[in-house]
Amino acid sequence: MLSYDIEVLKIINDEDNISQRRLAEMLNISLGKINSLLKELLTKEYIVKIDIDKRNVKYELTEAGIALLENSLDKVKSTKLSIHKHKYHKVKQAVILGAGGKGDFGKPAGFLELEEFRIIDRIIDILKSNGIEKIVIVNGYKKEYYEELAEKDSTIFCVTNSNYKWTGTMSSLALAKEYIDDDFILVENDLVFESRAVEQIIKNDNRDCVLITNESGSGDEAFVEIRDGYLFKMSKDVHQFNKIDGEMIGISKISYKLFKMMLEEFKHNINPYMNYEYTMLDVARNYKVGYEKINDLVLGEIDNKDQYEKVKKHIIPMIRRKEMQYKIDQVKSAIVNGLKVSEEEVKEIVPVGGMTNKNYKAFVNDKAYIVRIPGLGTSSMINRRDEMINSKLAADEGIDAKILFFDEESGVKIAELIEGAETLNPATAKKKENMELVVGALRTLHNSEIKMENRFNVFEKIEDYESLVKKVSGTLFEDYYEIKTRVLKLEKVLEDNGMEIKPCHNDTVPENFVKDINERMYLIDWEYSGLNDPMWDLAAHSIECDFSEDDEELFLNLYFNNLIEDKHKIRILVYKICQDFLWSIWTILKEAQGDDFGTYGIDRYNRGKKNLELLDKILMGQ
Repeated sequence: MLSYDIEVLKIINDEDNISQRRLAEMLNISLGKINSLLKELLTKEYIVKIDIDKRNVKYELTEAGIALLENSLDKVKSTKLSIHKHKYHKVKQAVILGAGGKGDFGKPAGFLELEEFRIIDRIIDILKSNGIEKIVIVNGYKKEYYEELAEKDSTIFCVTNSNYKWTGTMSSLALAKEYIDDDFILVENDLVFESRAVEQIIKNDNRDCVLITNESGSGDEAFVEIRDGYLFKMSKDVHQFNKIDGEMIGISKISYKLFKMMLEEFKHNINPYMNYEYTMLDVARNYKVGYEKINDLVLGEIDNKDQYEKVKKHIIPMIRRKEMQYKIDQVKSAIVNGLKVSEEEVKEIVPVGGMTNKNYKAFVNDKAYIVRIPGLGTSSMINRRDEMINSKLAADEGIDAKILFFDEESGVKIAELIEGAETLNPATAKKKENMELVVGALRTLHNSEIKMENRFNVFEKIEDYESLVKKVSGTLFEDYYEIKTRVLKLEKVLEDNGMEIKPCHNDTVPENFVKDINERMYLIDWEYSGLNDPMWDLAAHSIECDFSEDDEELFLNLYFNNLIEDKHKIRILVYKICQDFLWSIWTILKEAQGDDFGTYGIDRYNRGKKNLELLDKILMGQ
């Protein structure tokens, strides 16, 4: 415990205009004792007394008082100081770090083109659309690119890190002090991300906070541990952590006070390669630096040509789909009609992702819900009645969250929000503890007595999707019919290897598994559900999580309790082929209706063909 004098200093630091009576109440001591403590602190010049008017005074800490309070934290490590008494502050400034060179490109990463725009233009547009009025760009490598940009925009200011080759990002950030005089958003120039990343970090109550997301599995992550709601640890070495709460990406909100503390800390630095996030962490050992976590944020970092190609082919199309279809008014209308509430009771609607469909978190009075709005063209592909029945059955079984409203015609669905929801992704799905939870949910489903009325037959779906493609004048792959003939013959292989028919989900992508605050795993989005072979669900999860051979071996051993048979392995491989073929047709259909999936469709199609050859070799060897 802290001594009373230190407790008084801490309260004065955290509370504005605190009275002696309130101090006594908070510390549960007499008014006389408080008066004595304040006199002692004034005498030692740890605090000063400021007259507000004739009857009221307030106290503030001196530098000596702050120093005493900081030193006391050595005894109470878990205590952190508040930098600000008032949390909310409108952010109008931003710093873009763009000094580093990318030798692969011959230009700064920010000037790489993605479709019809450059990365830097997109970053600037996002910042300005969120109220940023002054942007400071720290340049270095090929600085003329940024200087030309600044010449055309009076809100942009450039400062040059001439030593960018031999210094880290903190050296670059320190140079921005010439122009920064208020709180600011910090962004690295080689990032491509959803606009809501900036929107949400600006709205965060903490004036100092880092943006984190789920682990990406990129191999270059800065892992983050949060403790008591604030930044506690950060490192690229996974071995240093008892738990990992996410990974930091290159977007932060930094108050002017924290910035000055970072500059003061950096004054004593002798390592020129220090990066700003670790200087921030040094300050955060004694001060509160918060966080904003977006589990399903789509983003990409460009350090080399491979990453550039990935961003162009996969990341940008994903971002476009998520940003272009925020249908807030439609969501509000669905809530009003479905839950029978007034528009005034709908307090906030926040998009929370979705590939085919658009999902939103909605706050109605004091309760949170998830609203699902079906994506473009899904009405011709999904039997909403089957989905409604199966999702309610799954909820009754405890596999999915409770369904409060389901419109069979439109497909709009409103469900209870899963508390503390953490959506899996391909990286987190590889963790053994998450695999065990996923396996538990799938076993519960596959072994249940759920009375599904419909059958999911992939070979019928292939014919259905092909028919829909023709209706919208989509273009099938050149050797489509040749490959289709081979795929349809796989039905006999399944029958020969013990195919079973049980309740199945049929769309076991990692994002459809959501873990709650109590480590319970839910399986959501039952659009494709129906009676099928459980091996389909296992094959789909392995593909969509990008499991390695070792990952898949562990996953299947957990599901089968180390008793997997060859017939199971053959059926899983067959279903991988069928899924790649089916979803490549689905992609053709969606793109013919206006969506853009990059190379997703052709990549799956080609992988399916390779696995066909592998299957033939296995069957010939039997």
